[in-house]
Amino acid sequence: MQQKKLKIYFTSDVHGYFYPTTYGDMDVKPVGLFGCAADFNKDDETLIIDGGDILQGSAFAYYCRQVANSPEVIADIMNDCGYDYYTLGNHDFNYGLDYQAAYRNRNNGVCVCQNVTDEKGNTLFPWKLHTMKNGLRVGIVGIVTDYVNIWEKEENLKGIHITDPFEAAKKALAQMKEQTDLTICIYHGGFECDLESGETLSKTTENVGYRICKELDFDILLTGHQHMSVPGRDISGTYTVQPCDNAKEYQYLEVTMTDHEKSIRSELRQSDAAKGGALADKYRSTENAVQAWLNQPIGHLSRAILPEEKVKMALYGSPIADFLNRIQLHFSGAMLSSVGLANEIAGFRSEVSTRDIIATYPYPNTLVVCEITGKQLKNVMERSAEYFAYDKEGNVCVSDSFLIPKVEHYNYDYYMGVDFKINPENPIGSRIEGLSKDGKPVLDDDKFTICLNNYRYSGAGGYDVYTECPLVKEINVEMVELIMDYFHEYPYIEV
Repeated sequence: MQQKKLKIYFTSDVHGYFYPTTYGDMDVKPVGLFGCAADFNKDDETLIIDGGDILQGSAFAYYCRQVANSPEVIADIMNDCGYDYYTLGNHDFNYGLDYQAAYRNRNNGVCVCQNVTDEKGNTLFPWKLHTMKNGLRVGIVGIVTDYVNIWEKEENLKGIHITDPFEAAKKALAQMKEQTDLTICIYHGGFECDLESGETLSKTTENVGYRICKELDFDILLTGHQHMSVPGRDISGTYTVQPCDNAKEYQYLEVTMTDHEKSIRSELRQSDAAKGGALADKYRSTENAVQAWLNQPIGHLSRAILPEEKVKMALYGSPIADFLNRIQLHFSGAMLSSVGLANEIAGFRSEVSTRDIIATYPYPNTLVVCEITGKQLKNVMERSAEYFAYDKEGNVCVSDSFLIPKVEHYNYDYYMGVDFKINPENPIGSRIEGLSKDGKPVLDDDKFTICLNNYRYSGAGGYDVYTECPLVKEINVEMVELIMDYFHEYPYIEV
């Protein structure tokens, strides 16, 4: 084989961030696909690939779903950026299969997602053989974490199955091996092990990227989902990378192949807010509509409630979490409530706009009410209390288990309806002290109703106990809409 080259531009977890803004304010931020795509230099030796989670996340994406009720502009943007292949992320199922299909049908790129099948087990988005103009034969397979089955609403997966991604990738690799010169797996999932030491960080199957590298022999594994930068590295003969979320950066890979040698190198390249003007101008009317919608006044608070240092909020309480719990109790009628806060939140100004709500509660969660015993309640609260650790100076800090391999501040829950104290000095499992309800100690056999979001009720984030709690009722309205409804009901609110 004469020397053949392949260039790959890879993004993942863009989450609908196209412009250089996080939508919490009007400041220019180092995010956004337009600031990446301006550098995509596409020629006959180039593939542009996305790793999923495009349809949900930003205010732009929320506007497309809830106001415009169409993902077509998102697909048009991906087309203009030149994407050739993409896989599906877990959040691409959040708005249902019809909405996802509208995106896929409009997208000129090819969807590959080997472990999504119909009810008969037929793969809906099988691997592809792509022959470059220089003759290089590239096999491309996509897979998504099967934790979609745990997190997603049942109605959003009707008629399909999401199978074991490792087994699906293994089977596809066996099929493509003899037909290709280079094999690529696009995995909407990350790593379960420390990439330096190989130490296991998670025993769940949410992320199996390390296992894929160790046990399968793909040439390239493109990962996502964990929202962390992973510079290119070789793990057991597989070259792997991961870009950060919200199009803060992209991965550029260069492959050179001859009969006797294959070399791969990569660079992490940052989004540049000063670039991408042509694409930004093309979709300006949609962006202006999003911004106008975000600026709509919703209601008034007696004072602004803004975020503080995360460990301080978690240890001493957050008025933002209190307000959200208050809303959940109002609409659910439950005795207790729990809520997690996103990694990045804007909080609420005293003059509350749609922007405040979207930038503080960015998830498409709905609510459930379940029955929980005193023993189970203490169990889930102890899980939250694992959030704390001590640094070298003896100060309370966030535990590495909530930061590595993925930042997961959203897996710390704030509780309302009971009194308690968290003592981080105590061993894990015995940090909740003085747990009481209406002045009475909570006993193991006590029974309560608790309101929480559907994501947490699935057991996600280490809260497996909730899967044992009987469902009382579901509130099939997204929390963002409930927050808006609360302001419509109470235009001026004391906090």
